[in-house]
Amino acid sequence: MGKQKQQVISRFFASKPKIPAASTPPPSNPSSHSSPPPKPVISSPNVKTTVSFSPSKRKLLSSHLASTPKRLKPTLSPHTQNPVPPQSNPSLHQKFLQKLLEPPSPPLLESSIEPSESDHKKYTPLEQQVVDLKNKYRDVLLMVEVGYRFRFFGKDAEIAAKVLGIYAHVDRNFLTASVPTFRLNVYVRRLVSAGYKVGVVKQTETAAIKAHGSNRVGPFGRGLSALYTKATLEAAEDVGGKEEGCGAESNYLVSVVEKVLDVSGSVSNFGGANVRIGIVGVEISTGDVVYGEFDDGVMRSGLEAVVLSLAPAELLLGQPLSKQTEKLLMAYAGPASNVRLEHASCDCFKDGGALEDVMSLYEKMVEDNLADNVNQLAEATEQRNSIQGVLNMPDLALQALALTIRHLKQFGFERILCCGASFRSLSSRVEMNLSANTLQQLEILRNNSDGSETGSLLGVMNHTLTTYGSRLLRHWVTHPLCDRNMITARLDAVSEIALSMGSYKGSQSIVEIEGGDSDATIMQPELSCLLSSVLTFLGRSPDIQRGITRIFHRTATPSEFTAVIQAILSAGKQLKRLHINEEYEDYGCNKIGVAIVQSALLRRLILTASSSKVLGNAVKLLSTLNKEAADKGDFTDLIIISKDQFPEVARARKALQLAKEKLDNLIGLYRKQFRNHKLEFTCVSGTTHLVELSIDAKVPSNWVKVSSTKKTVRYHPPEVLTALDQLRLANEELTIICRAAWGSFLMEFGEYYMDFQAAVQALATLDCLHSLAILSKNKNYVRPIFMEDNRPVQIQIHAGRHPVLETILQDNFVPNDTILHADREYCQIVTGPNMGGKSCYIRQVALIAMMAQVECWFLCTSRISHSACLRCYLLKDGCFRQYPTREKYLSRRTK
Repeated sequence: MGKQKQQVISRFFASKPKIPAASTPPPSNPSSHSSPPPKPVISSPNVKTTVSFSPSKRKLLSSHLASTPKRLKPTLSPHTQNPVPPQSNPSLHQKFLQKLLEPPSPPLLESSIEPSESDHKKYTPLEQQVVDLKNKYRDVLLMVEVGYRFRFFGKDAEIAAKVLGIYAHVDRNFLTASVPTFRLNVYVRRLVSAGYKVGVVKQTETAAIKAHGSNRVGPFGRGLSALYTKATLEAAEDVGGKEEGCGAESNYLVSVVEKVLDVSGSVSNFGGANVRIGIVGVEISTGDVVYGEFDDGVMRSGLEAVVLSLAPAELLLGQPLSKQTEKLLMAYAGPASNVRLEHASCDCFKDGGALEDVMSLYEKMVEDNLADNVNQLAEATEQRNSIQGVLNMPDLALQALALTIRHLKQFGFERILCCGASFRSLSSRVEMNLSANTLQQLEILRNNSDGSETGSLLGVMNHTLTTYGSRLLRHWVTHPLCDRNMITARLDAVSEIALSMGSYKGSQSIVEIEGGDSDATIMQPELSCLLSSVLTFLGRSPDIQRGITRIFHRTATPSEFTAVIQAILSAGKQLKRLHINEEYEDYGCNKIGVAIVQSALLRRLILTASSSKVLGNAVKLLSTLNKEAADKGDFTDLIIISKDQFPEVARARKALQLAKEKLDNLIGLYRKQFRNHKLEFTCVSGTTHLVELSIDAKVPSNWVKVSSTKKTVRYHPPEVLTALDQLRLANEELTIICRAAWGSFLMEFGEYYMDFQAAVQALATLDCLHSLAILSKNKNYVRPIFMEDNRPVQIQIHAGRHPVLETILQDNFVPNDTILHADREYCQIVTGPNMGGKSCYIRQVALIAMMAQVECWFLCTSRISHSACLRCYLLKDGCFRQYPTREKYLSRRTK
């Protein structure tokens, strides 16, 4: 036989041979009796692979084939010889559409699962734990720790797969997905940024403790260990305080409640055009609390201004709210903003319920502090003083505070509202509240092109070196000062820092001490150089403002604690070199004071940041901790025990040492047994306390063989296994006790929190003043001068330039003059063609007025002066209006 022709790919794609015309049947004639054409012969395929089924699958397949009805022979068309399709069935068509439009989803875990008699699902112990936790926390996306991974179940797995881009599959009864444990920080931040409330469920017992407990056979005990939202993320445990944080951005939690007013201004239950709004904003990671109550119109311009100024990450709406208020807040928390929004009922706060809730929390905190330590009487007295301030709050603001406290209790952060928070009112006599229209039209915080900070007034003025300084500068820009004395004090501080930048070439200045026969000199560091070095060091350190607040919340890690306290200590020691308010003694025993800093504000800030009380407390706290163990995260060797502190830690360490000695002493027993005085325990591949013997050595039958070589065999005797088990148990108990001691150590930090907070606030203020000094020095700005109150109101700006456009256009910007006088030209009508610069000119005057009240120098060729304050509003038609505060206007004159 010849060789068979090889198959080629082209043969599979070749056109099929046409049937000859002779074989084509003639047109059917009903009168003719021609026979049907012969069917083409189809050769059977050459099957070379078979599939075998298990007996159970074969039985299932046979039952399926037996139950499947036989297919009827299809009816052929007499004309085309093609099968005739069956008649359409409307019910089948509807089923098809339903299946196409709504495909069947895998079994999901609903938000509430209540077992019923008809439910015959059998859950595994882990699944039953998940069901119980989901019924308890219905609005939380749960991440359950299982071994070395965090798993999602049911609907949570579907959400996680969509947001995180991970694979979800059906496992037993639920859809599931998982992520590794060491990436918890990354995945939690992604879920929280998408607007979800995320809960982390961890194992509440270790393997060693579980083996010696009553729950030996059952699954590991699990419980909710942490909750995360956008407003609480930076203050939370395990996730907050990382480099991936939001930095200078604020994460305010803003609670809003309201009452509807009628035309006369009294409270009404109908309508919703005019309302009275109570608001409380809490920055949980820094401890800042803002509260206020105000009347607002149908446009809700006041509420919009507060929301844009605070830029909250989470909104808590107290129901009921009017349609206008809810529409504004829903628009702010739109899909593009990723602002989380939650509703809560305020019905329980009627008839004094809000005051009762708040007072119960404050009284509980005072009693706990008195019970914990008698020496904390000062702290309890301070809390009682804060209670008095709460009693003076408006009614709606108090309701918003009670709503915030109830919300924060589930996270464990309500203490910040009792003893650690710095309350400030929205309506202040020394600060202005800019309207939302002013913030947007003048592009103070963000530009109107892409919404970023670049190209805004804040972007031009921000030269801060620390994140907390940047947050404070944002508040300064949105709340210009109205008090002449405060403005002058800050301008003096900026002037002194700016002058020190160019007045000295070296980094030190020589101060001569006159008196007696002494020619002694003292080398003092230059103010600007020392301030710049301190702020640069703090900029490279962690965010100490959020750090001390995380310590107050007891969520800080040991390494974070030492880094934050060490940064405050180092900065205070550096500022001590300025020798503020110190005296020097010459050879004639005469004491002469030397003041290198002239500004009273600078002296007060430097003294606060370098306070001896703060530095002493920092040294005391750091002396209690082992820095090497803190950097490694080793809780067992973290706390340095002195005197009678932490006796439970000392006992646990002694128990661990006894367990180690008992295990090490077992080697003497085996030396005698095998008459080998050189026998020692060995460690191979992480397995410790192995007894290595020759291959021909006879050992008891209950010895466990671990590994072997050609000449030796390694064993674990039963006594060693028991001792190792006891050692692991002692180590686990020591870790738990040391973690509890670490928690109590952080609890004691609340006694020093207010002092550290004041020091950090002083450092942030120094950073802002240094930033304004850099801006004034680099841009050749001039200082505004305030006129006396008895002078006529006037504004005089010579060769003024737009602060933002001048930065973008460089030398191409044409300066403008503005001269307004109450007794002369007190009004200007700006006309010109489109794109002629009318709006730019009006915005320029407004921004220069704002920069003067933010204590910043600005763009002019000569100095100008003013007397009080100016409120600037830019309308849609480009009109600029002035509103006086305290019956005075902002005026300027050339000096």
